[in-house]
Amino acid sequence: MSVEQACGAEPLIHFDAVSLQFAGLGNRAPLDVLQALSFAVAVGEFVAIIGPSGCGKSTLLSLLAGYMRPTGGTVLFAGAPVERPGRRRMMVFQQPALFPWLTVRANVAFGLTLQANREVGRNVRARVEEMLKLVQLDSFAHHYPSELSGGMRQRLEIARALAVNPDVLLMDEPLGALDALTRRRMQDEILRIWQQTGKTVLFVTHDIEEALLLADRVLVMAPRPTSIREITQVDLPRPRRRDDPEVIRLAAHLGSLLA
Repeated sequence: MSVEQACGAEPLIHFDAVSLQFAGLGNRAPLDVLQALSFAVAVGEFVAIIGPSGCGKSTLLSLLAGYMRPTGGTVLFAGAPVERPGRRRMMVFQQPALFPWLTVRANVAFGLTLQANREVGRNVRARVEEMLKLVQLDSFAHHYPSELSGGMRQRLEIARALAVNPDVLLMDEPLGALDALTRRRMQDEILRIWQQTGKTVLFVTHDIEEALLLADRVLVMAPRPTSIREITQVDLPRPRRRDDPEVIRLAAHLGSLLA
């Protein structure tokens, strides 16, 4: 499927033949990480990214976030090359990077006080309250991160990312550190937040079932040097059930691609 077929004439995100090579140290040969990788993502789309450990899934997000630059090809966001980090592309990590000395409310407000986000944060208090209600932490506004459960801390991390009103959430295994029950609850929470906000989401996970429950499409990456093995469309109504025969069939298919 072409970029135009997948996302229309002007996708929000476009990786155009992107390659990344790390220079070798000493006598070591250079390390090819990504190899001529091309795909596109439409506004409001939820795309999950799966692949073997070390294949470059997190690296792909870092390129889009502007933390790294490709050695070949172009990463385009809203039609322009990504050259530096910016508030329109916010990262959510596996381990929440919260300030332990700040309350829940102050953690969400922090990004809005930065000079680069002043335009978004003209009414900081109203924006913070809106985000706390969205992630259902408004009754914990005066608590500190140490007083929250793992799932609540992850919701707080999402609220902090959303507070600056990004176009895209880049989620790097955001549920990987949670226990199984909390992880299932957070899958529902992420789906609810995505449906309420309409944000574009790129979601890295090692969990095939999780990818199928959440995403519009699943991008399957090959071992390093990484290319795209397949992009699987998930045409199933939400909420999706783990015991749905089509989810089971797709999970088996994706598993075979990663075997």
